[in-house]
This record gives sequence, structure tokens and C-alpha cells, in this order.
Amino acid sequence: MKHIVVLGAGTGGMPAAYELRNKLGAGHRITVVNASETFQFVPSNPWVAVGWRKREETTFEIRPRLARKGIEFVGQPVSQIDAAGNKLSFANGEQLSYDYLVITTGPKLAFDEVEGAGPAGHTHSICTIDHAESTWASYQRFLDDPGPVVMGAMPSASCFGPAYEFSFIVNTDLRRRKLRNKVPMTFVTSEPYVGHMGLGGVGDSKSMLESEFRNNDIKWITNAKVTKVEDGVMHVTQLDDHGQVYKEHQLPFKFSMMIPAFKGVDAVASVDGLCNPRGFVLIDAYQRSPKYPNIYAAGVCVAIPPVERTPVPTGAPKTGYMIETMVTAIVENIAAELAGEAPRTKGTWNAICLADMGDTGAAFVALPQIPPRNVNWFKKGKWVHLAKVAFEKYFMHKMKTGNSEPVYEKYVLKALGIERLEK
Repeated sequence: MKHIVVLGAGTGGMPAAYELRNKLGAGHRITVVNASETFQFVPSNPWVAVGWRKREETTFEIRPRLARKGIEFVGQPVSQIDAAGNKLSFANGEQLSYDYLVITTGPKLAFDEVEGAGPAGHTHSICTIDHAESTWASYQRFLDDPGPVVMGAMPSASCFGPAYEFSFIVNTDLRRRKLRNKVPMTFVTSEPYVGHMGLGGVGDSKSMLESEFRNNDIKWITNAKVTKVEDGVMHVTQLDDHGQVYKEHQLPFKFSMMIPAFKGVDAVASVDGLCNPRGFVLIDAYQRSPKYPNIYAAGVCVAIPPVERTPVPTGAPKTGYMIETMVTAIVENIAAELAGEAPRTKGTWNAICLADMGDTGAAFVALPQIPPRNVNWFKKGKWVHLAKVAFEKYFMHKMKTGNSEPVYEKYVLKALGIERLEK
């Protein structure tokens, strides 16, 4: 019997545990380790932050769900990974040995890279359920005394979709409340142009999102390097396409949500030879660490190079379909190793995203993620908003019941009119 430990119980870790149990059966031990006892569906956080969802609709207790599948659970943060000795250490002094380690921790939120940023400073976040609830509390106070709003993404950010989503969701919410006329909105982003998304653009994303901003009276600043945030003022250096200073901005705001840059979590980033300088796990074509072949990784915690160099640094996103295929590849490769075979399954670096825009939505497909592409389109419509609502319900049901079927292959691709994507 081998012991497989999954470190992280998010949208990568929970499916990984379920798929491992389904693939390996009861003959091997599986343990999930997570800093919190609660699963949170992060894509719903923009809705939580404007009061369209409650915590209980987007979270659930992990332990009893895993127990039904015969999967063990440790609900505390890891303080150290001994990759050479194959064990994890916890703050209380306990240790957990493993034969295989699957890292799906997600990122560390690097608010500290911009002075005054983040929930401890002067901008809000939707990256966790706690942050989203704090944002909702502040947003309610803002509704009583509305004024300028600044949304967007900090330098080195790699997750731009939620910034666009939240901007349009707040825009819709304010219109419904008859307050939009009192709220000047500015979108500030490190992207070289609107709709870049860390992907070099997808289809007609640039012109479509610019059109949506114009139609909704949202101003924008691109190539924007946020240098400091003070109470009510964001300091932004705007660069030109050559990386030279074009303009300095001091943007007043009464409410702001900015997506931070990501880094690897401390316990993972500190392992010698496991990660790149930002703390993201280095992997080969089979999701394995080149230095520690019994360590696999999937999701936001893995190292993926930027699609292209930009005047202000931007990273490449790891979208849901990509994460799903990474997880499946890991499960297949661990199963192959346990059978005495060499790993042979690869994840697909294809980007698929459903982005809500309040009362409409946008969907994009980039196949592969890095251009030139075989499939490259971006479409908008109310159907995307409805599809994301349905996807939320389906994914939460899957996580609660332990369904190991791939969500994107079974649901999202069909919703987009795509039966399959080539590997």
C-alpha cells in the first residue's frame, strides 16, 4: 500500500483526491492536507463581494465529504516539506510521511509587493471567501456614500478574469440600485491592452472588452504599474509600449478592488530545487518535479512562463480546464507508476473561461494557451452568465458528492458547442 498526500483542497486538490480514489480503489491510502477545514469555490467570490451569494452557498466542510470516500484529512497548515525525506511537518510538531505528494496549494497573495495594497491596506480582494466577505462589508458602507471606484490588477498579476468580472458586476449592481451615476469607475491593469488577459489576447477580446467599457462608462489605464496606495488615493505609473514612463496618475477612490500578484506559498517555495524564484513549482511534461520525481503539482502553484514580455510584468493564468487536465494527468501517471510503468499522460495547456459580467458574460477559448493557436475565439452573451451560474451549482454538487468525472469535458465544452479538445 502506498500513501498519496494531496496538499491543498481547492478546485485542484479536491478533484485530485476524488480521482485518485476512483482510479486506485481502496488499496492505497489517500490523505488531503489543507490549511482550512472549509472548501471554498473561489470563482463565486465576485458575487459574494456584492451580496449576490452567501458564504454557505459557496463553501462546505471538507472532512465529512472526504470521509465518505475513505480519504483522510488533516486540517492545518504545513510548516515544512522535507522533500528528500518524504514527509510534511506541521506547526504543532506532528509529521506526515508520504510516498507521493501532489501539490495543489494555489498561490500566496503578494499584497506586500505594493505599499498600502490589500485588505491590511487600502484595497480590497476577492481572492478568498474571507476577503470577499470583507469586501462586501466595505461595499455596503460605500453604497451609503458612493464615489470613485478603482478596479484592476497589480504588476505581475496573472489572474485578470476576476478583475474584469468584478468591475462589470459592480457596474450592474450599481445600475440596479440607481447609483451608477454617482460612481466614476476606472479599470487599472498591468496588461498592455484591455483584453490581453495574460494570454496575448484571445480572439477579439481587445475590441470587445474596450467596447464594453465604453458602453458602460468605465475608463481604463493599461501598462499601469501601481506603485503605492494611500487611503483614498492610488499612485499609478503608466508606461508606454517601450517600457518608458508615459504618465503619472494619482487616482482618487472611495472603493477599490485590485487583484495582487501571486507567489508560491512559503512551505513549498522554501524547498530546495523545487520551485522557480517566485516560488512556483517546476514541473516536466508529466506534472512531476524534475528534482523530486515523487512530487507532482497542478494548478496555480505550478510554474508557467509568461506568454510574452510586457512593459509591466504580467503572468499567464491557469484556468479551470487546464487545472482539470493537469489533475487527471497526475492521477493517470501515479497509477502508471504504481503499476510499474513510466508516466505517459500530459495535461493540456488550453485556456477556457466563463466570465460573468453582471447580467451578461464573456467566454473565451485559447487552444493552445500560447499563440499561435488552433482555436482562438472570444464571445459574449447572456448565455455565458447563465452558463456560469449553472456551472457553479454543478461544480459544488460534484465536490460535495465526490463525483470524479471531469467537469469541463462533461459540461463546459458542450455548453460552448465544443465536443472535445485535442490533447
